[in-house]
Amino acid sequence: MLYKEYGKTGKKISVIGFGGMRFVKSGDSYDFDQCAEVVRKANELGINYFDTAPYYCEDRSEDIMGLAFKKMPKEFYVSTKCSEKNGSKLRASLEKSLKRLGIPKINFFHIWCILTLDDYKSRMVKGGAYEAALKAKEEGLIEHIVFSTHCNGDEIETIVKDGCFEGVTLGYNILNFPFRQKGLEAAYKHGLGVATMNPLSGGLIPQKSEYFDFIRGKEDASVVNAALRFNGSQKEITTVLAGMGTLEEVLENVKVGERMQEFSETKIKEIESKLFSSMDKLCTGCRYCEHCPQELSVSKYMIAYNQQILGSSQEGSNWMKWHWGMPVEGVKNCIECGLCENKCTQHLPIMERLKEMSGWPAPV
Repeated sequence: MLYKEYGKTGKKISVIGFGGMRFVKSGDSYDFDQCAEVVRKANELGINYFDTAPYYCEDRSEDIMGLAFKKMPKEFYVSTKCSEKNGSKLRASLEKSLKRLGIPKINFFHIWCILTLDDYKSRMVKGGAYEAALKAKEEGLIEHIVFSTHCNGDEIETIVKDGCFEGVTLGYNILNFPFRQKGLEAAYKHGLGVATMNPLSGGLIPQKSEYFDFIRGKEDASVVNAALRFNGSQKEITTVLAGMGTLEEVLENVKVGERMQEFSETKIKEIESKLFSSMDKLCTGCRYCEHCPQELSVSKYMIAYNQQILGSSQEGSNWMKWHWGMPVEGVKNCIECGLCENKCTQHLPIMERLKEMSGWPAPV
């Protein structure tokens, strides 16, 4: 496994990080022992950065990680998060995370899911999230204060210039890199460690492997290998967070992390020529848009909409029926309250898309 310096922290982090959002259920629930074994195997094979958060995997990810951490074979670092803006609420969330994870401190604690500059400023006020995190750091409960964001490049540059954070986690992959490069470079330039999330575009790349075969080089066994290598080989990126739910995924990802040959300029230009602006508007499947008052499964509709972006409305309609087992007609129940759009980390025009989907053809 290759390791990189995480900003100015002095820590060397595995180029492949463990994303704790994709544990696999056994039936209707998670087998904690089985999931914990996946975490330990990753650590045994060299992964030392483990990323989790409240609410991941139906709010069980931190519990699973905590069980695994009791018997980890090697040294490891823990990343978790809190999206609360109020300082006292952040403190309560931090203490809950520490208890569930069973550790004395969080190595990388994220001010989570900053969507806009106004959102960022709301975390920095007196009595707010950042102040509470800073106090917890002084007490030894947090080692490094970092942030996660879906802001654009200019906004990220503004945040990092303020000098309050030691690292950042941002959405960046081989499909959206032309639209996210400026933020990545700004973070690196200002000495922040950089973790990238959604390197497989929320699973879309392996799901549409034939479509995305153009990203693969001669040395890549699969499009998954190519996507992880694309991120991990860049000097600006410290670690690539790959969601892992099975031992097979761990083995595959660890193998990629043993050798990170950079993409040639010719290959990058070839890939960029085949991308288009809507690639930056693909749903990543994070599911923050859920809890619709009309009980619409908004994330499933948006993932189906990905099929239209990459294929056709017919393909999207078929996806709704054969993949989700849901009628596309359900979109007509949308009351346009805007709750889902306010929560969307990608700033997608969800209500507009739902309207469009109401006119899709019947599945075949």
